[in-house]
Amino acid sequence: MTRKRTRTRARRSGKRWVRSVNTQSTFPAEGLFTKDARTIARAMASKKVSPKGIGSGIRMIQYFINRGGKNLSASRRRTLERAKRILQERRRSEDG
Repeated sequence: MTRKRTRTRARRSGKRWVRSVNTQSTFPAEGLFTKDARTIARAMASKKVSPKGIGSGIRMIQYFINRGGKNLSASRRRTLERAKRILQERRRSEDG
């Protein structure tokens, strides 16, 4: 009995949806995601980078984590997750 491996086949054909996503809503500075968590959080919370608010910054960080996939080192992933947590706490405190 042979099994279908659709997931493997999709990767080979280049049909990964994340490759084709383009965003106009956020404009993070070049190299921002290589910095420390506080710097990333501060930049992503600014109206210049995330005009739609902190939630937009959180989604952009999560998108970057997803886009990096297996190529992100464990330490880089931890830093990005920490930046995301900082933004989530800030949003919670603003919502009151």
